[in-house]
Amino acid sequence: MKLRTMIWNGIFAALYIAVSMLIQPFGFGAVQFRISEMFNHLVVFNKKYIYGIVLGVFMTNLLFSELGVYDLVFGVGQSIIALLATIFSMRWIKSIWLRMALNTLIFTFTMFIIAYELHLVFDLPFYVTWLTTAISECIVMMIGAPIMYALNQRLDLANRL
Repeated sequence: MKLRTMIWNGIFAALYIAVSMLIQPFGFGAVQFRISEMFNHLVVFNKKYIYGIVLGVFMTNLLFSELGVYDLVFGVGQSIIALLATIFSMRWIKSIWLRMALNTLIFTFTMFIIAYELHLVFDLPFYVTWLTTAISECIVMMIGAPIMYALNQRLDLANRL
């Protein structure tokens, strides 16, 4: 991996952690507005950002989550699955906005993994929890899309690595 790729992934992992820390009480649970999830849109610009996103999710869950190992397995696993699904789909979708829309849908749908985790740990009702986590994830990803688009306009994220 090139040094430039490692540096930019480190920057975005650190930003993911910092933003998560700022909203910590709202980033975990059955309704979670983890604003840092907007960084998931980085992969629509360049698939190599997956490393920074996954590292950010891992470190955030390690440092701040009360669910411990569960969140390291389920939370990080959900991110990896959704990011890989988005990366896979990008070979057929060229429009950045369509990629972000699909990425939002993928992350929203895969929140069933987080709902299952919360069901296991807190015995929360699975379908209700899937609904609440999916809605909150969808809102964050929709709000994050234009922010990440603007960031791309400024930084040229596709060619940064």
